[in-house]
Amino acid sequence: MRLLLSAVLLLALGYAGLCALMYLQQRSLIYLPQYTRVTAAQTDFELTAEDGTVLRGWHLRAGGDDVVIYFGGNAEAIQWLLPEADRLFPGHDLYLLAYRGYGASDGRPSQQRLFDDALALYDHIRRQRPQARIHVVGRSLGSGVAAWLAGHRQVERLVLVSAFDSLVAVASDHYPWLPVRWLMTERYQSAKHLQGHAGPILVIHAGADSIIPAQRTLALVDSLPRPPRLLVLAGNDHNFDLSRPDVAQAIAGFLSEPES
Repeated sequence: MRLLLSAVLLLALGYAGLCALMYLQQRSLIYLPQYTRVTAAQTDFELTAEDGTVLRGWHLRAGGDDVVIYFGGNAEAIQWLLPEADRLFPGHDLYLLAYRGYGASDGRPSQQRLFDDALALYDHIRRQRPQARIHVVGRSLGSGVAAWLAGHRQVERLVLVSAFDSLVAVASDHYPWLPVRWLMTERYQSAKHLQGHAGPILVIHAGADSIIPAQRTLALVDSLPRPPRLLVLAGNDHNFDLSRPDVAQAIAGFLSEPES
């Protein structure tokens, strides 16, 4: 009996230690900026956040009143979109601002900082372009940032790619043996944030996504106040090519539709 109790105690301590490690290391598992770094000289746009952190990215000008803000995935070097902008966002100004610690941006990423920076970018554009129609596109982790922004500012059209209802639910699907709902601080509760957003939404989902389970995207779709337009890419995994013709046409067509 003593041996059994000792074994149970060791297992309990080991499990508690693993939970503590996951809690402490969660940001290093969620944010992967090391794959995206560039020098400041390789960017053409700069924004100083409220706390003084300098964020950098790219601004591609089209000259009209339509603007697209794009939020990328957790390891995405977003500047790849620059040569594809004409096909994906024809006639739209494009803002690509790297998250903190990504690209040439200073600082370290966290959920609240990314939310604050998204708000700062939107407000900067609104001050510079008060008549602009601002559309938002978010992919994977960026869909969580885009959903939060759409819940706090007027967004004309919203495109969510490889989206989820909450990052906590995604983690619960991947780690059912961990109490992730208690451990996670980076929650990205997109379904909750979009409850007050009534604008048009396009959801693009990879049918064989191994990172964002299908039930997480469908839970988000079911939670929305207004049924979204849904494009399912059967047989595709998470990192499908966003610039492929069918996807590019769907995004360009959706963003270019007249106001309803």
